[in-house]
Amino acid sequence: MNTPTRMAGYALGLAAVFAAALGAGKVVGGPEPAPPVAAHDGGGHGDGGDGGHDSAAAEMPGGLQVAQDGYRLSPVSGGLPVGDPAPFQFRILGPDGTPVTGYTPTHEKQLHLIAVRRDLTGFQHVHPTMAADGTWSVPLAADAPGQYRIFADFQPAARAQALTLGVDVPARGDYRPAPLPAPERSATVDGYTVTLAGDLVPGTASKLTLTVSRGGRPVTDLQPYLAAYGHLVALRDGDLAYLHVHPDGEPGDGRTAPGPEITFYAEVPSAGAYRLFLDFQHAGKVRTAAFTATAGGAELPAAPGHDDDGHTHG
Repeated sequence: MNTPTRMAGYALGLAAVFAAALGAGKVVGGPEPAPPVAAHDGGGHGDGGDGGHDSAAAEMPGGLQVAQDGYRLSPVSGGLPVGDPAPFQFRILGPDGTPVTGYTPTHEKQLHLIAVRRDLTGFQHVHPTMAADGTWSVPLAADAPGQYRIFADFQPAARAQALTLGVDVPARGDYRPAPLPAPERSATVDGYTVTLAGDLVPGTASKLTLTVSRGGRPVTDLQPYLAAYGHLVALRDGDLAYLHVHPDGEPGDGRTAPGPEITFYAEVPSAGAYRLFLDFQHAGKVRTAAFTATAGGAELPAAPGHDDDGHTHG
């Protein structure tokens, strides 16, 4: 997308935030029962799309609700396995209570699925496939036990704007949350270094420039991935409010170079700590670089406390 301040996933309405992760040293339990399907959910009343910029939209990002405007994210699978992937299945139920089967593709896909643990580790961006009955499926596994937030980013064909819905699912086992990494200006992944320039300012479009290099040399031949040279997801620490930020410019527009710089305009809704995840493609492989950034002079949350045996207090 070319408009700097456009970002997918803003939603309106009251937040329906699931319980935060259980304390480390405790066993994450089995799946919670799926919420009942409502014929129409009246929790949200905004456009929920990627162009919402009024004050209410700025205060309520996407992903905090399991349902909005009659649409509901309904898991079929009870949770995530740790280690070996298994099919994770879910449906998007429409205002009439039946699975949605018609979608308008956004960035070359009908639906984008994000999975991340509640401590903002284990980030995955995948693209499920849909069966004729509206059931989505994708092989998925957790890196470690804990509560995971699943985000579905999509646009129903019957709706003019996109939606981002979220739900918590467990990965059973001994959950030991990791502290949020300190803010840094560079991150490394698979021999690539990504450098971040710019700062987040609440309530305004903040210019963020990410520069990709490899072996000390700038990467000038980034490959298009989902119709862009990079995709940025921002998650707010604490409630995991979701912002999908698209870059300024796109491949083939006559002005956007394939690296080394990828520029985004991110509008975060509040002061706080955020985790930024950049997906980029080079040499035929998609890689993800992760950063911690703070907005509005916020300080990082305190690290989980540990007793003598290394268990986190519940």
